[in-house]
Amino acid sequence: MSKVSIQNVGKVFERAASPVPALDNVNLSIEDNEFITLVGASGCGKSTLLRILAGLEYRTSGEVLCDGKSINSPGADRAMVFQHYSLYPWLSVIDNIKFSRQLQVNRENLTSSDVEAASGRADALLNLIGLGKVRNAFPNQLSGGMQQRVAIARSLMGRPSVLLMDEPFGALDSQTREVMHDLILHIHRVEKTTIVFVTHDVEEAVYLGQRVVLMQPRPGRIHSIFPVPLPAQRTQDMKYSTPFRELRAEILARIRESTGITTDLDMLDKLNVQSTAV
Repeated sequence: MSKVSIQNVGKVFERAASPVPALDNVNLSIEDNEFITLVGASGCGKSTLLRILAGLEYRTSGEVLCDGKSINSPGADRAMVFQHYSLYPWLSVIDNIKFSRQLQVNRENLTSSDVEAASGRADALLNLIGLGKVRNAFPNQLSGGMQQRVAIARSLMGRPSVLLMDEPFGALDSQTREVMHDLILHIHRVEKTTIVFVTHDVEEAVYLGQRVVLMQPRPGRIHSIFPVPLPAQRTQDMKYSTPFRELRAEILARIRESTGITTDLDMLDKLNVQSTAV
């Protein structure tokens, strides 16, 4: 049985003027401990599909299962990491990580040994993300990359079996992104969590993913699925290898094909024509 099963999923956003179909007949099986990346042009429904997996968005049709159980709402088995860190500015690094344990729903029937185990889990995650030296710092004292590390550790606090990531490194500079890429791959190996990762960056998708799922727009649906021909242990040098460059080029070509745009210059030409018509 697949860890996550997406079966004939559709999503229509109701609007006053007319309904807007966001997803249509999406089918995908994700295995336990697999790292899947989702790419595609803007408007292809990547984030909508991720929110449906998180239970934050209702699907209009189809079925979504996690460990054989239907997903209809948020659950402790799934955690979400957004592009914006959303840390609590009045809490320290370690207290941000522990925050979920302070919620009443997570404190019911807790024993002293449970509390001690949770504290140990927070310390272990702090060391895993490499921020042990700033455990008592506050978010405004951290860089963007460090804040996102804290957000990732917080999402892992409850030991979710599925980690959903919506362009989590989109706001970071390229050098910090490379560091975060290697960090999330390390976390994936250690935590053995199934990861579904949305990105606009094809290079990022190929470097991180075991499979790259390409979605196409209007309405959003799966266009192609690409197995990544790289070893599980990734290094930055692999980005210069022939298999990496060939797969990246193929996915970029498919994205342009799926949007009807052959090159980026075609997009500029279309915009120029539209502006002239106005």
